[in-house]
Amino acid sequence: MDLSRRNLLASTALAATPMPHHHREPLRTGFENLAAHDYALLAGQKTGVVTNPTGITRAAEHIVDVMHRDPRVELTAVFGPEHGFRGTAQAGGSEGRHDDPATGLPVYDTYLKSGRPLADIFTASGVDTVVFDIQDVGARFYTYIWTLYDCMEAAALAGKRFVVLDRPNPVTGRAAEGPVLREEFASFVGRKPIAQAHGMTVAELAGLFNGEFLSTPVALETVRMSGWKRSAFYDGSGLPWVPPSPNMPTPDTAMVYSGTCLFEGTNLSEGRGTTRPFELLGAEGVDGRWAAAVNGLGLPGVRFREAYFAPTFSKFQGKTVGGVQVHVTDRAAFDPVRTGVALLVTARKAWDGFAWRSDHWIDRLTGSDQVRTMIDAGADTDEVTGAWQEELAAFRRVRKGYLLYK
Repeated sequence: MDLSRRNLLASTALAATPMPHHHREPLRTGFENLAAHDYALLAGQKTGVVTNPTGITRAAEHIVDVMHRDPRVELTAVFGPEHGFRGTAQAGGSEGRHDDPATGLPVYDTYLKSGRPLADIFTASGVDTVVFDIQDVGARFYTYIWTLYDCMEAAALAGKRFVVLDRPNPVTGRAAEGPVLREEFASFVGRKPIAQAHGMTVAELAGLFNGEFLSTPVALETVRMSGWKRSAFYDGSGLPWVPPSPNMPTPDTAMVYSGTCLFEGTNLSEGRGTTRPFELLGAEGVDGRWAAAVNGLGLPGVRFREAYFAPTFSKFQGKTVGGVQVHVTDRAAFDPVRTGVALLVTARKAWDGFAWRSDHWIDRLTGSDQVRTMIDAGADTDEVTGAWQEELAAFRRVRKGYLLYK
């Protein structure tokens, strides 16, 4: 993008939102800063909110409920993503068009909608401004960031303002890691070329999307957090954790997710149907050799326990399977993407039943066929992770220009 456009977008965000203060200040979310400024950004605007159960206050009240009863806000619509506004739907589902029983507000379904059809929904809702407030988990294939992208694109088509209320990246914003998506592998688990673990907040991603990827930029304003440091994990935020989706029950899940979600692309269970999804991995016929093999690599910040479990749904429902449990021992040293690759490499060698999903879903998750074909050819962890370093370095250079917190 040209420099003048980048500066215009940056100045819009800076002028509209409070700057972070001294690092000792308690963290305040974008919504808290919006409310503290008397909702000035929304004055005179019919407002709709794209959100889910994670859009809560520090007191664990949903922001839709808070804004609905506040006379300073003209809240007229809610837009629900995958799993729905109130979170009643499982993976791959949504709540459909309905009126919210608690507020009476119309709830529109955005899941799997993009472009002109989604723009038409914004137009039909009658809103002037679309607000986004959803907790992300830091992984490219977590679909809420692509809901953000699709809604920004649709808002631009519909001529609507777009406001992003920022929240912490729960696994820190220290650095980007992993392979970068190649455009021919784009899908709803990765629309555009960003790293597998992007290390950004949703407001930072919004700036990146607007500046690098949207053919027509939206009228974007971001409300930053204050008191957030890039090195901070979620449990230091003082905020309650609400599962962003049914299989993201804790911040511990988010910690491993950008690596172990790759097992969705295999015939092994990724732990869905257990109380520790993405921390428990396994299949029928797997034994202690896998844990021994991956522990033998000496990966930093993590150990692997031989584990047996019986998923209540999804792969191997009702059957006892063997595998590993991932135990993060040093969060600062742990690299989830490298760990995920190491687990794939060792699982393929330790269990002769290993197979990729027939639809090559692994290619959508990793963003190309490179990881799959290298592992099939016998590459080790260092070789696989080394192959994406050049593209990762290029993404990091672009990413740097959109970071709001230093």
